[in-house]
Order: sequence, then C-alpha cells, then structure tokens
Amino acid sequence: MTAVQGTAVDIPTEDGTADAYLAHPGDGSPHPAVLLYMDAFGLRPYLRSMADRLAGAGYTVLVPNVFYRHGRAPVVELPEFIDPAARPEIFESIGPIIQSLTTELAMRDAGAYLRWLADSPVAADGPVALTGYCMGARLALLTAGTYPDRVAAAAGFHGGRLATDGPDSPHLVAGRVTAELYFGHADQDHSLPPEQIERLENALTAAGVRHRCEVYTGAAHGYTQADTAAYDKEADERHWAALLDLLGRTF
Repeated sequence: MTAVQGTAVDIPTEDGTADAYLAHPGDGSPHPAVLLYMDAFGLRPYLRSMADRLAGAGYTVLVPNVFYRHGRAPVVELPEFIDPAARPEIFESIGPIIQSLTTELAMRDAGAYLRWLADSPVAADGPVALTGYCMGARLALLTAGTYPDRVAAAAGFHGGRLATDGPDSPHLVAGRVTAELYFGHADQDHSLPPEQIERLENALTAAGVRHRCEVYTGAAHGYTQADTAAYDKEADERHWAALLDLLGRTF
C-alpha cells in the first residue's frame, strides 16, 4: 500500500468556499483523480478513511462538503456510530439541507470541483472518475451527464431517487453521458424501488451508455458506511472490488 497524504483544502465556488478533504499518494507525482461524493451524513472521519484507501491504491481523491452553504463539516453533529432509528433527530436536521441542494446548485458546484482538480498539481491531466454514495450516487450520475468531457467513469452505490417521474430525475441525463457507469443498488432500499432500477437500466441502454447495474441482494441503503447501522461487510467488499475494477479499466 502506498503512503498516503491527506489534507484539508478549500475550493472556491461561485457561491462561496467549499471545504473538502484531499488524499493522494505521498510521492509528489500527479495521479488519476477521483471525485468522491459524500452520503447524506457528510464529510466525516469514515469518508476520509475511504478516500485514504483509494489514495493508497494510487489515486488522488477529493471529497467536498457539498453542504458547504450551511457551514463547514460537520454541518450536523453526528455520533461516532450513526443509527438513525435511535437518533431520528439526525435526519430531521439533514432533510431540509438535502432539499436545499438543487440540481442547478449541485452542478454549478461540480464544475468548481472539476476545475480545482484540473488545476491541482497532484491530479493527473485528463478526465476524472466519480464515485458517490447515497445522495452522492445521484450527484455522480448528474455530473457525468453535465460534464461529459471531464468524466471518464462514474460509480454509484446505494443511490436513491436515480430514476423518478420528476423533470430533474438523474436518469434523464443518460443521453449526454460518455463515461462508463457502474451502479451497485441495495435491494432493501425504499428510495430506489424496482421500477426505478428498471427505468434507469432502460434509459442507459437506450442511450448506448457503457454500464453495469447490479443489485446487492440483502443489502440495505447505506451498506458501504461502516460507521452506520446500515453497514454490510460483504456488500461493502463487493463495492470496493467493483469500484477498483472500474478505476483500473479507466486509468
């Protein structure tokens, strides 16, 4: 495993400054860049450890606090172990923040994150890869469709609301995606029912997008996050294998 360097960074956006975590191999050389989109619980120690693991595999990883308009991370105070059933007030606090991050704002921010990586001396030239978790899977798909020339691959895990009936549903960008996509769906996930899984698959296929969508049987929404009650070790290991395989093919 490569020695990893992790630092806090600030990213200028059109609406302010996004705090973020940057992890990269400590050899001083540029490496292929990965933009990691957080889940609803936000930028916290566990997400930093995920970035460090990817950096150890040879990538430069940026994890922005996409809720920066509401303050620096942690935007909502979290326990070390997150169990929403025991602490319903967590989602009561996070819900309105999620709602306030419209597609328009999120994609404006995505442009800032991609520009920052393009200018970073530790990120290799060329397109980047994306990986997103929970709401981050939605942001990854939208970013791949909004900035097709900047995104070579995108993965999403236990994503919700990926193919809704709404006019701003992420699956509607399929026709603009040039990246290879991978989705690892949780099958115990009320935010992504079977009809949305089918709608997403059909949209990607119709648009000719290189993709693979897999359902992780028995996995709950949030299965990759080891600091939460939803964690599923077997599904998480499957996620890491799929993600590293995608990145290895891309770069």
